[in-house]
Amino acid sequence: MRYQVKAVRDAGTIVMLECEAADAADASRQAAGLGCTTLKVTPLWSWIVWRRAIRFPLVLFSQELAVLLDSGVPLVEAIETLAQKEKSGSARAILTALGASLREGQPLSAAMHGLPLAFPPLYAATVRAAERTGDLPHALGRYVDYQTRLEAVKKKIVNASIYPSLLFGVGGLVSLFLLLYVVPRFSSIYAERGSDLPLLSRLLIAWGGFAEAHAPLIAGGLAVAAIAVFAILRSAKLAEQVEALLWAWPSAAERMRVYQVARFYRTAGMLLRGGVPLVAAFEMSAGVLHARLRGALERAVRAIRNGRPVADSLESCGLTTPVASRMLAVGERGGNMGEMMERAAVFHEEELARWIDWFSRLFEPLLMALIGLVIGAIVVLMYMPIFELAGSIQ
Repeated sequence: MRYQVKAVRDAGTIVMLECEAADAADASRQAAGLGCTTLKVTPLWSWIVWRRAIRFPLVLFSQELAVLLDSGVPLVEAIETLAQKEKSGSARAILTALGASLREGQPLSAAMHGLPLAFPPLYAATVRAAERTGDLPHALGRYVDYQTRLEAVKKKIVNASIYPSLLFGVGGLVSLFLLLYVVPRFSSIYAERGSDLPLLSRLLIAWGGFAEAHAPLIAGGLAVAAIAVFAILRSAKLAEQVEALLWAWPSAAERMRVYQVARFYRTAGMLLRGGVPLVAAFEMSAGVLHARLRGALERAVRAIRNGRPVADSLESCGLTTPVASRMLAVGERGGNMGEMMERAAVFHEEELARWIDWFSRLFEPLLMALIGLVIGAIVVLMYMPIFELAGSIQ
């Protein structure tokens, strides 16, 4: 789980940090490793978009470090150069601590392992494998490509949800405007004909009269409701309940499983191509899987250690698809498991992208039709008395 840590450095500067930690105490210990005194620890939920904390720019750091190393700049000087140009106080503190560890003679991977606030274990393992082969710039390039592809899948999901969210928000605001502003004004006009109106029109006009008489109360209720909704959205329990509902829905659960498996394949494939042993790569990749699938991965790892083929082990634990199982079997026979896992990840990511596109094309018109029906029903019920009056005059 991610935490936001508000801390003070030795120079008296207050910094905001983010870290992946088991609990708040673990987050405080990680901040202390950077020479910071913790003031406040706040949990961050991954699906809340707005965050004030500045995260360490790991992808940008990797790109810049790879360029400097390819240019012939020694590692320590490259780290110190990046620290000098960094404007963020928290990022500069991390790079300064990293440079100090290198000056003490520690390997880069060991120095990164001591700074989990910025460098996750997966990243440190990638660097450790590259130190054995001496191709650190290429390893950093592979990690940048890995993160770029993962972010591309996330962006597709976010982009597909923007338009429906906008439609829902605008439709809700228009409905509130009609119910809280337009209907109350119509209600005073139709008050004398209340008994001659259809039932639904009478109910709508009665609501208009109530809204006009209790406008401050309704406005306060809406404000309280908005605050309550925001508080609920920040609740970890709600996120867990939503996830449980999605996993209980077979169609959604299958898509989520494929997404999780694709992330696992891409992560393990990157580590394998970097020289990490297969079992170690699988164990380090467990963190990208949902908690529901980590137990299955543990069973698969035990089966692999007992000599069972990789593809069969993953398939028996529900961590493959028919296509992925065939590709992994081919990769195992050909000795290029890392490449095959990355290809399987690409295949399933493209499949998910097609499904997201199809779902958004279907869902958006349905949502527009629903919003149109709600707004249209309100308008028709408001104008129903006028239609009745026109009919009586004829």
